[in-house]
Amino acid sequence: MTAPASAAVSATAAGRDTAPPTAAAAATTPALIQAQNLHVHYGASHVLRGIDLAIAPGESIGLLGRNGMGKTTLIRTLMGHLRATEGKVHIRARDCTRTPPYGIAQQGIAYVPEGRGIFPNLSVRENLLVAARAGVNGQRAWTYDRVLQVFPRLSERLGNGGNQLSGGEQQMLAIGRALMTNPDLIILDEATEGLAPLIVADIWRIIGEIRKTGISSLIVDRNYRSVLEHTDRCVVMEKGQWVFQGDSRSIASQPDVLTRHLGV
Repeated sequence: MTAPASAAVSATAAGRDTAPPTAAAAATTPALIQAQNLHVHYGASHVLRGIDLAIAPGESIGLLGRNGMGKTTLIRTLMGHLRATEGKVHIRARDCTRTPPYGIAQQGIAYVPEGRGIFPNLSVRENLLVAARAGVNGQRAWTYDRVLQVFPRLSERLGNGGNQLSGGEQQMLAIGRALMTNPDLIILDEATEGLAPLIVADIWRIIGEIRKTGISSLIVDRNYRSVLEHTDRCVVMEKGQWVFQGDSRSIASQPDVLTRHLGV
């Protein structure tokens, strides 16, 4: 990272952008969130098989793999929705393996799930304000007004219920609601799935803006090219295990890896 974690938080709180960390800097920065030897079972099915993952402050990581390889299971385990049968999850070196989802959120981890998960009976304004709070270090860079500046479509729909929005608008609302918590890490699971091309381009623009602010991110998306473009490094999962890890630019230049593990 180009500056200490505390400096990144201060710059974010002041509304200034910070550059994403280099791979070398990220490797020497204490992890914001770290999974160690994670194993997860669904009954007799062994889904995650010894996963290790560390995300540094300000670092953006892409999580790639075919459907059914364990990506969402990993995310749900990090967020406390699933219990690991073995292994640990630490947030800022604190053991959060058994922490419930609301406790993980209180540690500065925001989650935009596949399917969006907005409140359909609340208005756009209510969906945003219900999540509003300061970050772990007191930062309030992401205010109601700033979110509406980033998502001008939402400012035109403030009185509409969540169930009255288009799919793209719902996705914008889900991301905006996550940002209202002023997170240190945002996890995006298939944020562009099923959206029209123009909306997809807008979502990736927004993801790029979020990255510039110094917020860490973990991104799952089928569009591997966009994932590689918007992340510092990527990990590729197959049958609940890592099969490849590396700098996003280097993976983009290895078509044999993409063909073998992603079928592209």
